[in-house]
Amino acid sequence: MDNLVCGHKKAVTGGAFAEGDVGDERFMDDVFSRWKADIVFHFAGYTYVGESVKDPAKYYRNNVAGGLGLLSSMARAGVKSLVFSSTCAVYGVPTQIPISETHPTNPINPYGMSKLMFERVMADFGVAHGLRYVILRYFNAAGADPSGVLGEDHDPETHLIPLAIDAAIKPGGELTIFGTDYPTDDGTCVRDYIHVNDLVDAHLLAADYLGSGGASEIFNLGNGAGRSVREIMEAVGAVAGKPVRFREGTRREGDPPRLVGSSKKADTILGWRPKLASLEEMVNSALRWRVEHPDGYGE
Repeated sequence: MDNLVCGHKKAVTGGAFAEGDVGDERFMDDVFSRWKADIVFHFAGYTYVGESVKDPAKYYRNNVAGGLGLLSSMARAGVKSLVFSSTCAVYGVPTQIPISETHPTNPINPYGMSKLMFERVMADFGVAHGLRYVILRYFNAAGADPSGVLGEDHDPETHLIPLAIDAAIKPGGELTIFGTDYPTDDGTCVRDYIHVNDLVDAHLLAADYLGSGGASEIFNLGNGAGRSVREIMEAVGAVAGKPVRFREGTRREGDPPRLVGSSKKADTILGWRPKLASLEEMVNSALRWRVEHPDGYGE
């Protein structure tokens, strides 16, 4: 189910679809009455750091209150397993690299705080209603399905790799680098990029883990290697065969200098390791989608 505010109906490639809002408890009660659910995958969150700083109410309303509506409907329907799409933004500015799940959580933007607040709500529902859950704290999702069927289509687009691709291949395209004075090797932000298909694998392994009786857990999902904005630009330019046109801008509020994660726990407990770990693979798949679908899903 999706309210299609950010999603696309054409991205539904199989199964039934219901259009509605995750925070609409009457709608969610109807969904659970029509389809028997053993497990819920919860992705219905707003995810733009900069927007969350400018409009925090939007993020707390959807990411916390909306999720609370989902959990309430799950409790009424007796659905006790949940895989939640969380974020490395819950850690804030890291005190150690790579970041493990035991790192203190000190979000520096409303997006990260809203995700952390919902993690706390889930824990309370675990005590009250027997909910078992897996929290997956993504680092930077990247790439597209290598088959070319599914890919990124955001409005506005804020992810670095598709923006860099547009700046390389589209007439007049230009990338803005938000901050060049960070305490990193080249002055630009460093992030840990993970291919979207590897994220899919992690969700399926998390579902198997809960299905076999696993207790509630939190896992980081990343490659364990950081890439700067300038490194991404160089990789995109090399794959596209054209330089990434850019200009230098000021820092964005809420952006930590460096976020790199440790996924050892996911490896140990879930048996998860990234398969599409190279930056070239991520850029190649994203470029193919961008070239073959210049208008995205065209809706």
